[in-house]
Amino acid sequence: MADSSDSVSIDMESISLGGKEYLVKTHHGTVLVAVFGDQDKPALITYPDLALNHISCFQGLFFCPEASSLLLHNFCIYHISPPGHEFGAPPICPDGFMPSVDDLADQIVEVLNFFGLGAVMCMGVTAGAYILTLFAEVRGNVQVPESDIVQACRRLLDERQSINIWQFLEAMNGRPDLSEGLRKLHCRSLIFVGENSPFHSEALHMTSKLDRRYSALVEVQACGSMVTEEQPHAMLIPIEYFLTGYGLYRATLSVSPRSPLSPSCISPELLSPESMGLKLKPIKTRISLEV
Repeated sequence: MADSSDSVSIDMESISLGGKEYLVKTHHGTVLVAVFGDQDKPALITYPDLALNHISCFQGLFFCPEASSLLLHNFCIYHISPPGHEFGAPPICPDGFMPSVDDLADQIVEVLNFFGLGAVMCMGVTAGAYILTLFAEVRGNVQVPESDIVQACRRLLDERQSINIWQFLEAMNGRPDLSEGLRKLHCRSLIFVGENSPFHSEALHMTSKLDRRYSALVEVQACGSMVTEEQPHAMLIPIEYFLTGYGLYRATLSVSPRSPLSPSCISPELLSPESMGLKLKPIKTRISLEV
């Protein structure tokens, strides 16, 4: 990796849960990175969806006890926020520089350079998944009441600087189609999609373009677009078997009594390591909806 010591600066402060926030200055603007865990461990970088940050997009997943024993035990987590999406961010000048999706992918390279990271694991949601895929590819109708999650997201959106969200949206609207290059993407990929997500067909299309030797699809029932918040427990077993292929395991064997991933709630075939992603075959969750 190229030396980026002349192009980045840092402002660090302690935050809750033992994490730290870093403001990393890149050639395409300043990026906030929240780091959780031991930086001597392998790196897992995350990128949220449009108008969200690591708290509103990933806390449901990372606050699960099972996720803590699996992910925080094995990784140092680097949560990257899109420009202007951090709490208290000032509005970005409409006449100022507007980063493209390629610029956002380049920012990830500079963040990795800043922290001295080589190979990393990536986790993105919708727009964030696109940015991380671009980074990996180029470099290296039922009416239901609004859930607490939807209401919380609405409040978070009200708190955001709309011009900052618009800049990210403009970058995503101008994105090139990367699907034809996915066959050449040899980093292993685990794709989650909710069966009720409006992007369900796009996830199936993207999976069809990936090399099946390196990819797996997990369809989550009773879930929309943000699996990390709506059904975080449904991600744990697929992630655990996915990481087993890298020799990574949870700290202790424990099952939360509230977890829908207890063996009695899962179809027996899903407990097979082969079908859970060790050989990266397509899989589908079958979570019991009974309370």
